[in-house]
Amino acid sequence: MKILDLPPSEAARLIPLLQDLHDLHVTHQPARYPAAPSDAALGQWLQDWLQEEAITALIAESPQGALLGYVIFGIEHRPPLPVRFEETRVMVHHIATAAAFRRMGVGLALLNAVKHRAKSQSINTIATTYAPFNTASAGLFQSLGLQPVMTMAEWRT
Repeated sequence: MKILDLPPSEAARLIPLLQDLHDLHVTHQPARYPAAPSDAALGQWLQDWLQEEAITALIAESPQGALLGYVIFGIEHRPPLPVRFEETRVMVHHIATAAAFRRMGVGLALLNAVKHRAKSQSINTIATTYAPFNTASAGLFQSLGLQPVMTMAEWRT
C-alpha cells in the first residue's frame, strides 16, 4: 500500500467512498444530512475544498492503483483567547476505507501519515469530530491516542 497526496483535479476518485460514508450518516441522522447528493455536486465540492491552501487529501492505494481509503485534513491556526491558548492543529475532517479493506490497517496507515505530516511541521495537536454511532472511527482515533475532550449536542425540529 502506498500513501499518496491526491491533487484536487483527482477529487472525483473519492466520490464512491464519500457516498458510502455519507450514507452511514444519513441512515443514523436523516434530519441532519441530505440523502443522495449527486456525484457531480460531490465532485465539484471536493475539488473546490481540496484547492484550499490549508486542506490536504491523502489516499491509500494498492500496488495495482485501487483506492483503498482516504483522509482529508486541514491545518488550523487558532489565535489565543482569554479562555483558550493559541495553537496550530491538524483537524481531520474525513476518513474512509473501502468496505473490502476495512480492519486491515488502511485507516491507521492514513492517520499515521497525517501524524507524520503534523510532526514534520512542528504541530503537536491532531483533532477530529465523529458521530456517536460511528464506533469504527472512534476506535481508530483512540488507537492513535486521540481521546474525547468535549461533547457536542443539538436540538432539531
